[in-house]
Amino acid sequence: MLVDTDPELANQHALSAARRAGRVAVVRETAAITAYRLGDFATALRELRTYRRISGRNDQLPMMVDCERGLGRPERALELGRSVDRAALETPVQVELAIAMSGARLDLGNPTAALGELEIPQLDPSTAYSWSPALYSAYAATLEELGRQDEADEWWARVDRAAEALAEAAEDDAWETVDVVEEALEDDGFDSEPGRDESDDSGLDDGELDDAELGDAEPGNGYVSTLGNDESDGVAGDDLGERDEDNPRDIDGSAAG
Repeated sequence: MLVDTDPELANQHALSAARRAGRVAVVRETAAITAYRLGDFATALRELRTYRRISGRNDQLPMMVDCERGLGRPERALELGRSVDRAALETPVQVELAIAMSGARLDLGNPTAALGELEIPQLDPSTAYSWSPALYSAYAATLEELGRQDEADEWWARVDRAAEALAEAAEDDAWETVDVVEEALEDDGFDSEPGRDESDDSGLDDGELDDAELGDAEPGNGYVSTLGNDESDGVAGDDLGERDEDNPRDIDGSAAG
């Protein structure tokens, strides 16, 4: 709750938790993240190593690479990033690692190699995921380093369109979740509007609802297909629409057939 507004206080809470439950992986992970947010890269790296050893997971490898960069050791950052088979990592972690590795290449003054680190299958302008804006941003910034400003401008524009599409998809998911909950309430004999008929015999008082009876009312999976073909702004064939797997939408927001 505090990490974005008061990372120092968040770190104090994390350290307090670590003193009480130092062998719990998520506790050490939280201590690492809060230290990282404070710019204490040495502590963050130490805690991440402990988290990795306890959990056996590599999902925080990108942050470890970035900590090595923060400590002024880009060569060690690259070595660490290459120490794991990227194919074994989850897709969002692969993307974060590519961004961190690209940053290490920039630290070494090699923007061409930095751009190559980012040219991964997930760099797809036709489809936006939760991690797409960050990947597009890193790619645009690296193109600027190479003096390829026109291409960079196109990718900066894609950043905005991806963020907008994802935001609209998130709103759609919220409404879909509300709809599912209301349907479940009605199925249980509740009226979704105030002033419902009090004569029902559901056995539940107002405000009481067993979560198990709501079914699998999960939010969307974060996937947004962004296929388009508007060449008016010079970015042919990859304008970001507002689609997802369950509720495809054209770029103007109307429901697709």
